Amino acid sequence: MKIQQVIDFLDEQLLPSYQESYDNAGLIAGDARREVTGVLTCVDVTPEVVDEATAGGFNLVVSHHPLVFGAIKRITAASEQGRLLLRLLENNICVYAAHTNLDNLPWGVNGLLAERLGVEHCRILRPVENALAKLVTYCPTTHADRVRQALFDAGAGGIGGYDCCSYNSEGCGTFRAGTGCNPFCGTIGELHREAETRIEVVYERRIERQLVRQLRVAHPYEEPAFDLLPLSNAYPAIGAGLIGTLPEPLPLAQFLQRIKETLHVATLRTSAPVASQVQRIALCGGSGSFLIRDALASRADLLLTADLKYHDYQQAERRIMLVDAGHYETERFAPEVLQRLVSEKFSTFACQISTRGQSYMRHM
Repeated sequence: MKIQQVIDFLDEQLLPSYQESYDNAGLIAGDARREVTGVLTCVDVTPEVVDEATAGGFNLVVSHHPLVFGAIKRITAASEQGRLLLRLLENNICVYAAHTNLDNLPWGVNGLLAERLGVEHCRILRPVENALAKLVTYCPTTHADRVRQALFDAGAGGIGGYDCCSYNSEGCGTFRAGTGCNPFCGTIGELHREAETRIEVVYERRIERQLVRQLRVAHPYEEPAFDLLPLSNAYPAIGAGLIGTLPEPLPLAQFLQRIKETLHVATLRTSAPVASQVQRIALCGGSGSFLIRDALASRADLLLTADLKYHDYQQAERRIMLVDAGHYETERFAPEVLQRLVSEKFSTFACQISTRGQSYMRHM
């Protein structure tokens, strides 16, 4: 099996199109045409991870954080990033990253973090915007079922927990075929009237190209008419952070202790306590200060995240408790999510979580 086949699967499941604009998810380096010998997952690609991959025969490293984040002009041994890239390439090891796209999936980093902390009934805290559009097309009423089903099969028509959603109205279409046309109905040079159905379906913009392709295949007309309309509706299935509830209210001190034990941290940085008990929990692995207002609007008792600056705590307004447990610590389950995903799909090679992966930051 080729490395590219694993990458194609990861792209299909991890949806790189939902990474943030500043991110660099996907294949970072390496020749994906090689046979895969093993997959190693980690948070960061460090010298220790490269040592482990090399010694263990893993030629695909799947990390959470991209080894190459911003633009680089040189790959030399003068920097650690350059040295790592050179070693990876010299040992024919590919590197793939699933970063903010994994953060934005409800079952990703935040999903497993919520699971380990006992937070249930979660929903996206800040859904992505500009991810949805509507396709409107017109076809002979006799072929409406076929066209509708083709759109559903291509991934359109999902609204919340419902699928096969569409709106349909009946009307009359007119057209006149010109010389050289091959009309499905009507006669060249003559105005034709046809009983038509207007079909409207919502879809994710990431599937637009394949959706239009399927429409053209299923539609009987030589030149099907259709409109693609961007929607401003938020898409609640994808986005930043999660908010959910504990099965029952817990004393604040008890829940803070649970965070420490689950994330293996000795200390937490917090804002002032607001209540003696908590139940409604917002969380965002990694840097999540941008979600403070969302957590407040969702009436969360506590927001667990990382990388909070001094003045971020002021935004709590004594209405929510902010808890900073560390960037690496709140994302420590990313390798487990990635390992589980690959292992459940492929059984012909080993996929392991790095035993030597660690953060560049130290708590002394």
